[in-house]
Amino acid sequence: MTTIHEVHSKRDLKAFIKFPLKLYKNNPYWVPELNQSEMDNLGKNPAFDHCEKKYWLAKKEGKVVGRIAGIINKLENEKTGDAFARFGWLDFEDDPEVSKKLIETVEQWAAENGMTKIHGPLGFTDLDNEGMLIEGFKELGTLAALYNYPYYPEHLEKYGYEKSVDWVEFEIDVPDSVPERIESFAKKVADRYQLRNLEAKRSKDLRPYIRPIFDLINDTYSELYGVVELTEKQIDFYAEQYFGFINANFISVILNAEDEVVGFGITMPSLSTALQKSRGRLFPFGFIHILRAMKKNERADFYLIGIRKDYQRRGVHILMFDKILKAFHKFGIKKVETNPELENNTQIQAIWKDYHPRQHKRRRCFIKKLA
Repeated sequence: MTTIHEVHSKRDLKAFIKFPLKLYKNNPYWVPELNQSEMDNLGKNPAFDHCEKKYWLAKKEGKVVGRIAGIINKLENEKTGDAFARFGWLDFEDDPEVSKKLIETVEQWAAENGMTKIHGPLGFTDLDNEGMLIEGFKELGTLAALYNYPYYPEHLEKYGYEKSVDWVEFEIDVPDSVPERIESFAKKVADRYQLRNLEAKRSKDLRPYIRPIFDLINDTYSELYGVVELTEKQIDFYAEQYFGFINANFISVILNAEDEVVGFGITMPSLSTALQKSRGRLFPFGFIHILRAMKKNERADFYLIGIRKDYQRRGVHILMFDKILKAFHKFGIKKVETNPELENNTQIQAIWKDYHPRQHKRRRCFIKKLA
């Protein structure tokens, strides 16, 4: 018999975080999260200032067989004028009793709190992993996206969940050299609009520009599905979490004549294989795998791209690509994963058209009206 237990203690939270390690043991496509990042995200996230949350474990015979998180983001509901709850961190064994009890638990909690709809998988913010994989189960996962077994969406559909939106992902080829037309066009764009790439050699060189980058994220991502503006405390939280170990060579920050950030592109060498080897742990030896991946790698992940609205459709992305492609060649990158982008975001997808894009994954946000 399946029983549901609310997470109350640090020990419970560790069990919540570690359950996927058991569920996906020996799966060649799943990529674990960094354990400490998950502890911070689920334990002391500044989103708690405006989010109600609960976590539950499903157990059978004393063993964890599933987990789920429920979230009510008050800022989302203020923005949309709706009464949404979110579910996330959903993992379960292929057992209908387990998935049903987890889903019923989060739905009941949402309804008791006056919510009329529930959607997910979503996190606290758009920077959390989101979307349930529905295509591409035999493709290597990434740090920035969820992986799940094929039976997950089948279970959800049985419980009345339907498509809300889909995200698609592409694998693109890195050309053998930076095409001459890109270098030429990048120079024309730079000259015409008085733009330049920030010359950053180390991550600390990026620090003065972190806040403007996040301000640009808040502005350019504001109309995307499920996006809620990041607060000052959240910006500090993500800056500390992610900008400490990035490789500045893989980041393009475009500045205008007034030294304002008008665009950015954030990429990194892929950490997928390194995280699989480390099982999500930095210590005692996990950091070695990560350092190796940062220095020697044939794959990279394209995490975020943003262009200030008054500079869009001016070729700013070409200026970004000029720098990033040169970094890819320097470090031996051959393939790049775009990570999730909304299926109707044709403006972003047009950027990849010259790089032999292979649409290899699709993920879905499901939605259900609550009785």
